[in-house]
Parts: sequence; C-alpha cells; structure tokens
Amino acid sequence: MNARILFKRSDSAYDCIIACLGNPGREYEFTRHNTGFLFSAVLEDKFPVKTAKLKFHAVCRDIDIDGHRCLLMKPQTYMNNSGEAVREAADFYKIPPQNIIVVFDDISLPVGKLRVRRNGSDGGHNGIKSIIAHLSSTDFPRIKIGVGAKPNPEYDLADWVLSRFSNEELKALRTAVDTGIEGLRHILDGNTEKAMNICN
Repeated sequence: MNARILFKRSDSAYDCIIACLGNPGREYEFTRHNTGFLFSAVLEDKFPVKTAKLKFHAVCRDIDIDGHRCLLMKPQTYMNNSGEAVREAADFYKIPPQNIIVVFDDISLPVGKLRVRRNGSDGGHNGIKSIIAHLSSTDFPRIKIGVGAKPNPEYDLADWVLSRFSNEELKALRTAVDTGIEGLRHILDGNTEKAMNICN
C-alpha cells in the first residue's frame, strides 16, 4: 500500500522536511555521494531561503517553495548516520515520514537519470538505511539521482561514491537536478504521480 502524501499542515511550523544527503567537508564537495548537497545548492538559488542555521546536527534553512514552508536539511552526521539528524528534526516539528522528502545519490542509475518513489527499501544505500532505522518507517518519498555504476566489479564501492564527477557528468547532473526540482514541486502539491512521470 502506497504512503499517503500529506504535506499541507496546520499543526507544525513546516509543511515538510527536505533532507538532502551528503558528507560535510570540502574534501567531499562534487563527489558522487554528495549529490544531495548539490541538489540543495540549486534549490537554494531558485527559491526564497533564510540564513542557514546549524541545528539537529544539520545545516538547516527555512525555504518557501510555491507557498509550502519547508525545512531544508543537509545532515552533518556523515552519510551513514543521516537518520539521526532527520529524526531529531521530525520529532521536534512533529513531521510524519510521509512529509519527509529525501534526496540522494543512486549508483544503480546512470549519471543524470532520476527516480521518484513514494516509499521503499534502502536499496543498499547507507543513508537511507539509517533514516529508515531512526524513523522506523519506509513510508517517506524520495528523489534518487543517478551517479553511475562502478566502472568494473572489482572497483571499491567506497572509492567510487567518493570519486568526483567529470565536467561532462556535472552538466548531465545539473540538468537532472533541474528536472528533480520540478518533480519536487509536484510532490509538494500532492501530485506525486506527475512527479514520477516527469522524472522517471
């Protein structure tokens, strides 16, 4: 059974949380695992945001997307513990899992490809695994952004996700991020089906 997307709320300061996953630190900038952070940077350029604050073990911004007041989060816990930050914010603002949109990298998709899902398993992604464990739920929507598969089976996975994008890959990624943001807007409007049609 699909999760029911809620979003518009009157009992919380925010309609939703948008959690963009990555690793803190300059050494991780423009790496595949930091695609969620790159998504956040573009989002901040497109919509009104307030000054960043460090709270809930995350860099947090108040962002208005088409009339939806959202908490935009970049967890600073490192990828494998992303759920700690997301749970703290969700508990504080009483945001249900259905109103937590997670944006992250996916090695099963080619660079620049997208997938929008209403819910699902962790798919082997440690950040999602942590969020599922801390929320005790798989019922949160997510935007997956393709970063490409390992070049060969022997290539170390950790080395691959921490490798940097080429200039050509960054161009494809930027196009995907713009499409993903369009999908995000439809999700917030309660039209996840349309978001999936645009992105998938």
